[in-house]
Amino acid sequence: MKWTIHSLRVTADSNGLRLDQYLADAIDDLSRTKAKKIIDLGGVHVNGRRVRSCSLSVNAGDSIDVYIDHLPLDPYRVAGEDIIFQDKYLIVLNKPAQVDTQPTHARYKGTLYEALQWHLRDPFRLHKKADIGMVQRLDRGTSGLIVFSIHPRAHKEMTRVFLEHETQKGYLALVHGRLPQPQGEIRSLLARSRKENKVKSVEKGGKEAITHYKVLEQLGVYSLVQVEILTGRSHQIRAHMSEQGCPLVGDVRYGGQREVGMQKVVRPLLHATILSFPHPVLSQTMDFTLPVPGDMDGILRQLRGC
Repeated sequence: MKWTIHSLRVTADSNGLRLDQYLADAIDDLSRTKAKKIIDLGGVHVNGRRVRSCSLSVNAGDSIDVYIDHLPLDPYRVAGEDIIFQDKYLIVLNKPAQVDTQPTHARYKGTLYEALQWHLRDPFRLHKKADIGMVQRLDRGTSGLIVFSIHPRAHKEMTRVFLEHETQKGYLALVHGRLPQPQGEIRSLLARSRKENKVKSVEKGGKEAITHYKVLEQLGVYSLVQVEILTGRSHQIRAHMSEQGCPLVGDVRYGGQREVGMQKVVRPLLHATILSFPHPVLSQTMDFTLPVPGDMDGILRQLRGC
């Protein structure tokens, strides 16, 4: 999904206008109501700093950048059904697709991190932020299991557990085509190509990425694949599947298509179904599993002729 970026310079005749009014005047087809929502989400940066006050007065010469990610303008909030597990030290969530894990230029409010801050807020100390450790990230389009540490006693040990790969992270992916073997290992060095705006395997200079896969089902020209990653590199599954000639359905950046039959796919069909790790404080293993979400299940049913 591409962002729209507006880079503006305030002229003398706009000096003193409210920020929301200025944006509505300066950007075609942007209403003042929509401008207020974009500001509130955190998509407006004045002189390089994120600003979330609609009433801020702009000054001649100000540089204003407006980032629009074309996602819903109503911010995501953690719902009861999203919480898989919570104790004093941890929270495990079922992340919805199309929600960013961490803040982006286009939004702070409504990201998983901010929504968790809101969920964990102290009603008697609203200005004190919750103490959250982010040890895991999922791409915007990826749904499923994700864990955060939420207590100082848990942060350091959770970081160690993930850095030393004492976790099991399993995914279901629907991909185009057929993989070369019914199961196998993909091992490479991954590096980000700024020119292509994606991650790819390189001969040297990248970070080691190890992916295990097993084909669960052949569905015509598609394959349902169980994937386990032994490393947690950015876009690891997406890059490795694409380089096997089997990009994820819906993953346009890595060569996937956005349609299955007559049905449009709005995100890469990747779902985190398994998460296992040792509790950072208590002496027990935490094991979680999830079924596929509704959008992915609907496409699988269509391919199976259900």
